[in-house]
Amino acid sequence: MEAVRWGIVGVGNVCEVKSGPGFQRATNSSLVAVMRRSLDMAQDFADRHGVPKAYGTVEELLADPEVNAVYIATPPSSHLELAQQVAAAGKPCYLEKPMARNLSESTAIARAFEEAGVPLFVAYYRRGQARFQQARRIVHELDLLGQITDATYRFESGQCLSVPDAPWRMQPEVSGGGVVMDVGCHALDIVDYVLGPVECIGSTAMKMGGAEIDVEDCLLYTSPSPRDS
Repeated sequence: MEAVRWGIVGVGNVCEVKSGPGFQRATNSSLVAVMRRSLDMAQDFADRHGVPKAYGTVEELLADPEVNAVYIATPPSSHLELAQQVAAAGKPCYLEKPMARNLSESTAIARAFEEAGVPLFVAYYRRGQARFQQARRIVHELDLLGQITDATYRFESGQCLSVPDAPWRMQPEVSGGGVVMDVGCHALDIVDYVLGPVECIGSTAMKMGGAEIDVEDCLLYTSPSPRDS
């Protein structure tokens, strides 16, 4: 198999301790180029992490023949445009979650890679972690819990108390929503993996917290039990 030579678009915090070092440590994988709108910041990341090349534009990174796979690690508002560029360049893409801000953007991304005949992956990596694989075995193979009728996930954070201090994750025009979109999508993916496949038959998103920011922070949905389907 050909070695995977990664180029990263958007080397922010998520790349400092997770994806950047991970690409370098994985078998048959290397990180050969990074890109950020600020070339100085891209070069700083490259220098600190031992990455050979740094670019200030997406076009430069995609034109690099050494890069044969691209990781998009930018906020969701840019995913559609960047993903379409990667697909047009004919390079496999690993796209940070959530896939996009809404269904129409996600559908357009999927269509671009399908038409280009290029693989697309979204960063729901937790299914590969041992603890979640064991949880799935407990439910599906060992049958130690009986029939599961309800699952609850709760995440609390005080980072989004007022509009002036709001991080991009709490700005709907950038993220597509709030914590439900940013963190909740991981929870939904794991519920589907451990208890599913989940077939949603009804859902409600709402704001229950006291923050000034008008984004949903709670999601309720119902689904038939896997063993009833």
